[in-house]
Amino acid sequence: MTLTDRFAEAMARVLDGARPDRLCVAVSGGSDSLALLALTCDWAGRGTAVEAVTVDHGLREGSAEEAAQVAREAQRLGADHTLLHWQGWDGTGNLQAEARQARRRLIAEHCKAEGIDAVLLGHTQDDQAETLLMRLARGSGVDGLAAMRQGRMGRDLFLRPLLAETRADLQAYLTARGMTWASDPSNDDPRFDRVRVRRAIDALGLDPARLAETARAMDRAREALERRAEDVATRIATEQAGIIAFDIQGLAGTEAETRLRLVAHAFKCLSGAPYRPRLTALEHTLAAALAGKAGTLHGCQLMPYRETLLICREYSAVAGLEVAADGTAWWDNRWRIQAPDHPAATIRALGDSGTAQLPRPEGLPQAALAALPGVWQGDNLLAVPQFHHPERIAATPAPWASFHRTILSH
Repeated sequence: MTLTDRFAEAMARVLDGARPDRLCVAVSGGSDSLALLALTCDWAGRGTAVEAVTVDHGLREGSAEEAAQVAREAQRLGADHTLLHWQGWDGTGNLQAEARQARRRLIAEHCKAEGIDAVLLGHTQDDQAETLLMRLARGSGVDGLAAMRQGRMGRDLFLRPLLAETRADLQAYLTARGMTWASDPSNDDPRFDRVRVRRAIDALGLDPARLAETARAMDRAREALERRAEDVATRIATEQAGIIAFDIQGLAGTEAETRLRLVAHAFKCLSGAPYRPRLTALEHTLAAALAGKAGTLHGCQLMPYRETLLICREYSAVAGLEVAADGTAWWDNRWRIQAPDHPAATIRALGDSGTAQLPRPEGLPQAALAALPGVWQGDNLLAVPQFHHPERIAATPAPWASFHRTILSH
């Protein structure tokens, strides 16, 4: 089977049989993404409009010319091209990680504004292998070692149809078409972990295909663990207005892996952080909470209360957040609230003044309520979703912040 045939099959899987009117392809100018663009344009024919999107991070000489070269290739292939710019690095932290996150964010924002539902990424089998070894070196568990997933349109914005392909095959494909690609000097810079891992794979004669298969095996293990966690959650966890309550005896009696997975997932849902807390901090904080000691982690509180362990947002993490209660903006990336009869109302955390005006719900201590979103008219508390005059507002919780609905990663 040819690369073109394999790509068509992969596209059928990631698009779930659909044929979208428009597709976005993230193109840096390197061989993987340029091959992805060429394959996508051939696949699309006249039925799907293709847009190549390039993010110029402005971090090295030549990046602007590489972006211009992508634009020329896109035009030759019959695709539109959009150039986005990132200027957000302050010189601290992990440059490659910061750039990757900024690239995803900028592309996602662009697609949302343009009404594009899917972005194709050029991750390959080689990327799978390299990522596995990098995370293994960092001591990652099952989730960290699990393979990147192809994704599916309608459920994921970013789709990866090249995960079964090798970089060598893609470069051979470009060469056969007479196309040249840019070489990012950072891909040969041993200061970066991925470069050192890539060299180790070559030096040790490791087979990227076998490593990628190991990553897929870990992905199957992750799915099994997630399904176990989902089953336990239906029995020992409840969620009300963004406060997650675990039956403390049920949680303590659950095996450690599932217990940690559930609590880490609660932290992610409430904080909006893309990653779970570090394992050592999570184990320590949870053990203390199960022993009756309250704690904070990841912008959240753990609070033993009667027969439950409550996990809620930490007030200090949201104390300064305030948006108009007009239904247009997300508060804490978790709530969209409209107060139709009060156009000047705003949304901000309850704090002490709000909890003093709120009749305390049964089964919840006052400390658990301080970080809830209140709808305010000046200093007057008008409403709180689910707890206080909910009929006055239209409150929509974000689907990605729902604890039970998001336990399965896909």
